[in-house]
Amino acid sequence: MSAPGADTEPIRVMLAKIGLDGHDRGVRVVARALRDAGMEVIYSGLHRSPEQVVESAVQEDVDVLGVSLLSGAHLPIFSRIFEVVAQLPEPPRFAIVAGGVMPDEDCEALRRMGVAEVLGQDTTPEVIVATVRGLAREASARL
Repeated sequence: MSAPGADTEPIRVMLAKIGLDGHDRGVRVVARALRDAGMEVIYSGLHRSPEQVVESAVQEDVDVLGVSLLSGAHLPIFSRIFEVVAQLPEPPRFAIVAGGVMPDEDCEALRRMGVAEVLGQDTTPEVIVATVRGLAREASARL
């Protein structure tokens, strides 16, 4: 397998909306920016469970899983995501990114859980693209 981002294999990103959060304008803007940067983007759609999202990310062999949340339930949702990840037969190679509206005081708790990066609502598309590229390189190095 060649490194993600090489000419033959684009970086694969799954973007997900978990729970009752029905607002997806932001995640669609992010998806467009990543596609415009040459990445392959899989969007989960709305109202998915942590189990569905992790299973899909494994099946799709993604480099980065981005979870967008605006509901305020980010701590319990990410806790559940990492419980599901811990039950996998082998550790996934993808990095997990949190996006959306999250208080600054919760960002460190998310990182302690295992979130690779927290990208807030004011993060520019350019920073998001650069962050995803960097995380995909790190994921590739773990192979």
